[in-house]
Amino acid sequence: MNFISIPFALFLLCVITLYWSVDDPQRKMGLLVIASLVFYASFQVQYVPLLLAGTWINYHIGRSLALPPDWRVDDWQFAQEDWNRRRLRLLWFGIGLNVLLLFSFKYVPFTLNTVGQAFGWAPAEAIAGWTSENLIAPIGLSFFCFECIAYLVDVYRGAPAAPQFLKFSAYKLFFAKLLSGPITRYHAIAAQMQTQKCPTIDRIAEGLWLIACGAIKKGLLADNIGILVDLSFQNMQRAGSGDLWLATFAYGLQLYLDFSGYVDMARGVAVLLGFHLPQNFNFPYLTTSIADFWRRWHMTLGDWLRNYLYFPLGGSRRGLFRTCWNLLIVMAIAGIWHGAAWGFVVWGLLHGVALVIHRLTDAISNRVERLKSFWQKPSGILIAWVLTQLMVFTTWIFFRLPNLKDSWLVFTRLIGHPADAQFSQKVYLEAIGLQPLQVWLLLGLIVAVMFIAYSFDRILKLQLNWNVKLMLVPACLFAVWLLAPQGALPYIYFDF
Repeated sequence: MNFISIPFALFLLCVITLYWSVDDPQRKMGLLVIASLVFYASFQVQYVPLLLAGTWINYHIGRSLALPPDWRVDDWQFAQEDWNRRRLRLLWFGIGLNVLLLFSFKYVPFTLNTVGQAFGWAPAEAIAGWTSENLIAPIGLSFFCFECIAYLVDVYRGAPAAPQFLKFSAYKLFFAKLLSGPITRYHAIAAQMQTQKCPTIDRIAEGLWLIACGAIKKGLLADNIGILVDLSFQNMQRAGSGDLWLATFAYGLQLYLDFSGYVDMARGVAVLLGFHLPQNFNFPYLTTSIADFWRRWHMTLGDWLRNYLYFPLGGSRRGLFRTCWNLLIVMAIAGIWHGAAWGFVVWGLLHGVALVIHRLTDAISNRVERLKSFWQKPSGILIAWVLTQLMVFTTWIFFRLPNLKDSWLVFTRLIGHPADAQFSQKVYLEAIGLQPLQVWLLLGLIVAVMFIAYSFDRILKLQLNWNVKLMLVPACLFAVWLLAPQGALPYIYFDF
């Protein structure tokens, strides 16, 4: 039941109608849980029991973490220390269960294959091959486990545990965010459940506008760009340097439009049901440093990494060397989280190295006034933007081609490699119907539209009125229906 489909539109209409026809909060939450399970079952019905079991276990671990110490004993200091030790063991048990669940489905084949190749152990490679062919990871498992870990840590730190399993389930299984986020915290959603009101006409317009914008990003732009990207990388042996640069740039835009389009639609669905989900992107391709890029790309993942990994490791409080080391660890884990392949590990480490270089450059610039003033000049800002985006887009190659042999082949052919004579004919003229220059111009137009949207939203502080948005929604959806390619491509982040 894809977001951009007639079945989902009918499903959403039924859910919204039933949801707002019920006054009792308990029934609302029950309806939300049932709708979420039906939605997930349309993708992978076999994993519905696993989701319920994971939700039930994390709920009860959270309840146990919130139990107060037994003050009836005579030695209250001993009771306090014993309570702290028990809670810490329980926290690590809960984190371990979620990590084990994630590892079992996503990383067993990768681990066995790596061990088998490193030590020449053929049985490990055979088991890895069988597992990868027969074991399909549940969609959204990474998001599910990260949210559970965040909930347990929050409760351990003193936040109240969920009082009811139904309420926790409604948060955890909420279908708008279940498959690909954004990563949310329980207490933010639980607070909204207490103060829900039927959305007003302007909120309805905002929800529909977000859905329409997401459909444009995903169906009209990302899927059409994806055709070029897939053809180029599937035929990379024949592609020339210019073709590979074009495919790399196109993939960066496809990934952004695909994922941000999903999040826009998820947020729009949530608005229609009276919820507010956090924003996940904030014009990341207009940033002038890799640190700022990670503050504005996949923002909820960045927030999770900071609060539950970077800060517990010490953050930037223990000196420059420890800060750089923490950045490398965090980004390596971010890479592994995205997928079980060495390409993702390399991608994460490269971003970690870039963050370290930025931190060192920033430290030097703060001591050298001329260097600090240079980065604030227009020429310095332009150079910083070019360097940041060059790093971001070239490392997307490891993201698109996580097999290191494939990604290294692309890197070696980025400069001075001629294209096969048939490549342009088959890819550009027959499949796309456009010349490479025309494709570059269209992609440049998309970037220009991003900059215009940024200027209106952040510089001029101008936004469309709700009635204008409401009138534009049918036109946007009709354009998607008319111009989107046949057979929509799956959301990229469903694989993560």
